[in-house]
Amino acid sequence: MTTVDAVVVGSGPNGLAAALVLAAAGLEVEVHEAADTYGGGTRTEELTLPGFRHDVCSAVHPMAVASPFFAAFDLARHGVELLHPEVSYAHPLDGGRAGIAWRDLDRTAAGLGSDGPAWRALLAPLVSRWSSLIDTVMSDLRGVPHHPAGALWLGVRMAEQSTPLSRARFREPVAPAMLAGVNAHAIASPRAPAAVGAGLVLATLGHAVGWPLPRGGSAAIADAMATALTAHGGRIVTGHRVDTLAQLPEARAVLFDTAPGELLRIAGTQLPPRYADQLRRFRHGGAVCKVDFALSGPVPWTAPDCHRAGTLHLVGTRAEAIAAEEAVAAGRHHPRPYVLAVQPGVVDTGRAPDGKQTFWTYAHVPNGSVRDVSDLVIAQVERFAPGFRDLILAQHVSTATAEEARNANYIGGDISGGATTLRQLLLRPAPRWNPYETPLPGVYLCSASTPPGQGVHGMAGVHAATRALRTRFGVHTDPFDLLRTLRPQLASA
Repeated sequence: MTTVDAVVVGSGPNGLAAALVLAAAGLEVEVHEAADTYGGGTRTEELTLPGFRHDVCSAVHPMAVASPFFAAFDLARHGVELLHPEVSYAHPLDGGRAGIAWRDLDRTAAGLGSDGPAWRALLAPLVSRWSSLIDTVMSDLRGVPHHPAGALWLGVRMAEQSTPLSRARFREPVAPAMLAGVNAHAIASPRAPAAVGAGLVLATLGHAVGWPLPRGGSAAIADAMATALTAHGGRIVTGHRVDTLAQLPEARAVLFDTAPGELLRIAGTQLPPRYADQLRRFRHGGAVCKVDFALSGPVPWTAPDCHRAGTLHLVGTRAEAIAAEEAVAAGRHHPRPYVLAVQPGVVDTGRAPDGKQTFWTYAHVPNGSVRDVSDLVIAQVERFAPGFRDLILAQHVSTATAEEARNANYIGGDISGGATTLRQLLLRPAPRWNPYETPLPGVYLCSASTPPGQGVHGMAGVHAATRALRTRFGVHTDPFDLLRTLRPQLASA
């Protein structure tokens, strides 16, 4: 058995971020990945037809601009080009109307008519403080915020938008539908406090930094991270499903970029019973059925400016969004599910050949669903883009259970790393002051099931690696200073 300084199990963004921090500190690092390719949710494949490149999970990356990890790593220096649609997200409604979230807050407000001033008043204090807000929400959620004003503004707005007070802000249907659509990214009721918080952060970033797509697909992000890691001495072992700790090289630190259930499967007999029980009680949330399309041309949206949006929320009014998401939470399929859609060709024509288009969608479904809901997805798109069906050249469906079969961390098709609730935002995966450290010496969790939670930001990996460096290796250097030392000319070699 070989010996290394540190081992990371799982090569998603958090696992690769942890490995990069450790490697930048001069440690010998090895990453073990069950799949045949690294990247976890940041992979891109030809799922439908040759030449049509589809993101297998994450597709749009506001956190690639906003995350402190990516700010220090600097994706552009490592060869990743982020492409910004004019419209961060659009929310079509029946009758040819749509809420259009331009990157410009004032332009967005101007399109909302009488509700424009209310939209601006809701988000302007967050947009002006977006950097300090991100520092808070991307922290380990264990200390006093360095910039409390942003956190206070967010808390006040969460309290408003998750209570009946939300009805007092807007008078027309478009703006509240837009908020419900962005809140529903959490795969939870759009009026649940944690979902409201996540949605407000995403909406803020939509105006502050945009919702960009990487040229060529999300795999560009994983490729940049993996290339930088190997250039600095790290090793990535793919196609290795870990079943026991004994299968790993001897190391002073082992970091798991996995769901709590995977840690239990691998190390359960060695974990103290109380901690193992806490992990078993960790809740997973709603799931997705992913449907990818190869299209002969652009989607024929009825509402103006939807063709400019990278991302669209297809569900209708706020009331419809609430009904659809609360049905999923209750374990039921809704006949008009929330559909999250991405049209990469708006900014990246290289995703498909000869003017054709790729079209990425998720429909929210109950956890553990085995149902192919592609018919419902097509109906929701047709609702706002009549003629869409005639453009379909091919489609690829991955049910919720197929998502778990593809990635063992997506328990029941939950791609978020756990249910989005206030309790689990603060106490994930277990009620411990150090959420990354397990009772096993040198063993850590660094996945989206730890703070700050879901999203392609790498920060759970940074927080876990920082603790491992301090407690196992006596290294107290700021992790972002370490990341800035990574040499991009080697990463691109």
